[in-house]
Amino acid sequence: AESAIYDLQQSLKVNISEERYNAIEYVVSDVRDLNRMENLFREHNLQIVFHAAAYKHVPLMEKFPSEAINTNILGTKIIADLANKYEAEKFVMISTDKAVNPTNVMGATKRAAEIYVSSINCISKTNYIVTRFGNVLGSNGSVIPLFKKQLENGGPLTVTHPDITRYFMTI
Repeated sequence: AESAIYDLQQSLKVNISEERYNAIEYVVSDVRDLNRMENLFREHNLQIVFHAAAYKHVPLMEKFPSEAINTNILGTKIIADLANKYEAEKFVMISTDKAVNPTNVMGATKRAAEIYVSSINCISKTNYIVTRFGNVLGSNGSVIPLFKKQLENGGPLTVTHPDITRYFMTI
């Protein structure tokens, strides 16, 4: 997401030395673009990969399941395979609590990606790690700003399903 990269860039600009800031390269691209991703691995000799690229909004992914499949599964496969090919030291996939017994497209695509990453770990020199997060308070896409806006407008609070249980964690 270019907005997040821009925000990070602006924050680092004022919080680290100019020398360190100038040593950082910011890249906006698409994990589904195999040629572009391969060029990044080849050019930068990546050693630690944090794979957090994903579509994560359940209702939107129910409406656009092919996008969830292409990004969450195919994009993960591309990056995981390149980490193996270029022998990155570590690959950390950020997943979601919705991958546990998935009941929607988004959760199912993240679970499929987790299974792929766990499988490639068995045959690779790269150390593959999957970690799951729940609803992170204050993160991009958190439900809390939506709930706050709904409360300010007099309610009601909308939920995906009446029987849903939400777990929250802080950054």
